[in-house]
Amino acid sequence: MKLTKESLRGVIVAIVTPFRDDYELDVEGLKVLTQYLVECGVHGIMTTGGNGEFPHLLPHERFKVLEVVREVVPSNTLLIACVSACGLKEVLTYVKHAVDVGADGVIATPPYYYKLPRESIYEFFKELAEKSEIPVVVYNNPVYTGHNIDPKLMGKIAELGNVVGMKQSNSDLGQTIEIIRLVGHKISVLTGIDSQFYPTLCVGGRGIFSTAACVVPKQMVRLYNEFVKGNYKEAFELHLKLQELFRFFEYEPGYVAPCKVALKLLGLPAGPVRKPLPSLTPQEVEELKNVLVNLGFTVG
Repeated sequence: MKLTKESLRGVIVAIVTPFRDDYELDVEGLKVLTQYLVECGVHGIMTTGGNGEFPHLLPHERFKVLEVVREVVPSNTLLIACVSACGLKEVLTYVKHAVDVGADGVIATPPYYYKLPRESIYEFFKELAEKSEIPVVVYNNPVYTGHNIDPKLMGKIAELGNVVGMKQSNSDLGQTIEIIRLVGHKISVLTGIDSQFYPTLCVGGRGIFSTAACVVPKQMVRLYNEFVKGNYKEAFELHLKLQELFRFFEYEPGYVAPCKVALKLLGLPAGPVRKPLPSLTPQEVEELKNVLVNLGFTVG
């Protein structure tokens, strides 16, 4: 599917990277999980993002994940490759591979580790947009990158010709609203925070890049569809029901382990997180089980 401002909408899953017990890639598990998500009706899949543990993947593993997912994802479902890295040279290596594999677009955070001035962040996205042969989505995640793309900076980046969207993972909803006010007519703005899914739709956002959709894809798609149909009360009530799960992925204790444990409890492939990411405590696993049962799932 061609990635455009119009097609970038709905529920885009931030898919996990399944590992075997020896911490190596579980290729067959990745195929199974991808097929499951597609059959649940998600609008797109993003590979090797934070929920996919990209900082702990070797370059050839990032390549392999995208190749495997491309084999499974049909042409009517968006496939967006996360190409984030510390430097532009490495980012462009991932971009070239994404083009060669047939991804519909790429998504990138600003470079991290070094503290960069605003102009350097702008120049990074300018060169990325110019050199990428497929559309670019800007990923703002200031907690993890140390750089916030504020509304004024995003307004400037949105003028770049090949930029079609933004994943906004700044928890300040006020900044999200201001970005939508400034550039919502030029690009598609989606939240990257599950607990802000419904609120973001209410202020003009067009969907979500979601961790939770890896675990509850049908429910997230239903929430979006109810909102689009104008059934705001139903969408809001479903969001509140899912919020008990959202908090596990965000702050109690936070992803990636809760997402992988939830998938395992539902009988889906995920495997462990790679070290040094922490696993869940036995108490946290029991709490997560209870949440899934409350949502109507049978857990193993």
